[in-house]
Amino acid sequence: MRVKLAKTAGFCMGVRRAMEKVLSEANKGGDPLYTFGPLIHNKQVLDLLESKGVGSIHKLDRARDGRVVIRAHGIPPAQRQAIRKSGAKVIDATCPRVARVQAIIRYYSSKGYCAVIVGDRDHAEVEGLMGYARGEVYVIQGPEDVSSLPEFPRAFAVAQTTQNERNYTEVAKRLRARFPHILIFDTVCETTHQRQQEVRSFAGQVDAVVVVGGYHSANTQRLAEVSREAGLPTFHVETGKDLNKERLQGMEVIGVTAGASTPNWMIKEIVREIESVRGRRESSLIRRLKEVYKFVVLSNLLVASCAFSFSYASLVLCDTVRDMRFPCLAFLYILAMYTLNRFLDRGASAYNDPERAAFLRRHRPLLVMVGVGCICGAMIVSYHIGPTTLLSMAGLSSLGIVYSVPLLPKRMREKWRYSKIKDVPGSRSISEALAWGAIITVLPLLEGDRILWPVWVACVSVVLLMAFCRSAIFDIFQAQGDLIVGTETLPITIGENRTLGLLKGVLTAVGVVLFVGPFLGLASGFAYLLLLPVFGFSLCLVAYERRWLLPGTAFEGLVEGNLFVTGVLAYLWQRISWPP
Repeated sequence: MRVKLAKTAGFCMGVRRAMEKVLSEANKGGDPLYTFGPLIHNKQVLDLLESKGVGSIHKLDRARDGRVVIRAHGIPPAQRQAIRKSGAKVIDATCPRVARVQAIIRYYSSKGYCAVIVGDRDHAEVEGLMGYARGEVYVIQGPEDVSSLPEFPRAFAVAQTTQNERNYTEVAKRLRARFPHILIFDTVCETTHQRQQEVRSFAGQVDAVVVVGGYHSANTQRLAEVSREAGLPTFHVETGKDLNKERLQGMEVIGVTAGASTPNWMIKEIVREIESVRGRRESSLIRRLKEVYKFVVLSNLLVASCAFSFSYASLVLCDTVRDMRFPCLAFLYILAMYTLNRFLDRGASAYNDPERAAFLRRHRPLLVMVGVGCICGAMIVSYHIGPTTLLSMAGLSSLGIVYSVPLLPKRMREKWRYSKIKDVPGSRSISEALAWGAIITVLPLLEGDRILWPVWVACVSVVLLMAFCRSAIFDIFQAQGDLIVGTETLPITIGENRTLGLLKGVLTAVGVVLFVGPFLGLASGFAYLLLLPVFGFSLCLVAYERRWLLPGTAFEGLVEGNLFVTGVLAYLWQRISWPP
């Protein structure tokens, strides 16, 4: 069954910011950490935070000498002062858009205006907003409540940021009709607006809509409400267990959206469950091809094939060694390392990629055998190439396994923050790039009779930088899960936007090297063809930034495909340039 996933599904900016603050503080350790009230309305996320030692409090007697996070909904000023007086350290995670509404209420109420808040009186955000009013404040929910308001000379109206946009528009019309002097502020969050508009756009495109999120989440409930108002069969689910697959059978396309407090791994879990249902027009052949594609991706056969292709392309780029045993080594080494390290470092996989985590559990014995077998195969191929290659392969294999293994005794790990190589901030992207560079460019160098150093340096630069881009793109995709388990990847260390900017700079540098390489005699004319996969990586970044595609097996195939294409281009170039 096909799934049409909303681009706006998942954490909004405010919730993501609050989660990042809480998880960063939790990963530091130290004083007790609490959130003042539940951070978000999602039971699974709250359970996760509790497992990391983050408690939720409503009274301040437990917060002394600890750290208290003000959640994205915000709190009244009186509560903020009480937290400070208790001796606790305040960590403010109030959503900037909520803070803007708070500022509007504080400013205009201090000028003598009466405040009208359109929202749910019992919602945490509204309770916080009411605390900023320095005069009369009234809370209404819908157009019918306007008539119950008293007369007042001056007034202004704001909306709870997660309000139904159409509801607030109708309330505003009624308010202007009764109070011509009233000031109306558009405070419905832009993300909320986009989310609701996207759900309405599903009409005529999908057979039904599945809304993922907590049953007690106001913004998630509103998404379901908007979907029903659009005349779409709507299913509000919290986890995959709540999905009624029988009711989806016979449909063809299902729209999926999610509330602002729904994490990526829950959305991916629901999408995977829906895709497992056979669609009305889905043929057995298409279904089988999808299953084969997913097996190739999840089993790491795709990334290993990309290593083979990229290794072959680097040989053609240098126009020196043409021994196809080296691409075979790259295939075996990458397949072994990626397979075995998935089991050695399973922490974030359940959050980053639930489908892959389930695949690993289901095929664990087979995959372990494949990983070990590939290492043995790599050693055999290395032995036939030469003793230097054999020793180098043994060293690279050892380093690859050690990457995810604790290097310090258990009693010392609590005192020393970095007990594994992977714990070093930003190490994953760099380590993977170095591994790809070593297996693709260094091993052929060791057995070469004649080394053209300028050519080799240019080739190494291209391989390292492109491998770095590949790894860093996946680090961006996996940032949410990595943050949860405390893995400090590049996007977590320097931020997503800076990482994207860095990758654009790196791709530009690769493009320059490939373009000028043939002119300077540093590469064959094949370098011009390699500009195509560099352009492909750039398109992947644009697709991610503009939400054309969302991270998943399809996007993974698109990214990996850029390296696979290098081998295809190398073969075509070889056929044209090297006559038999």
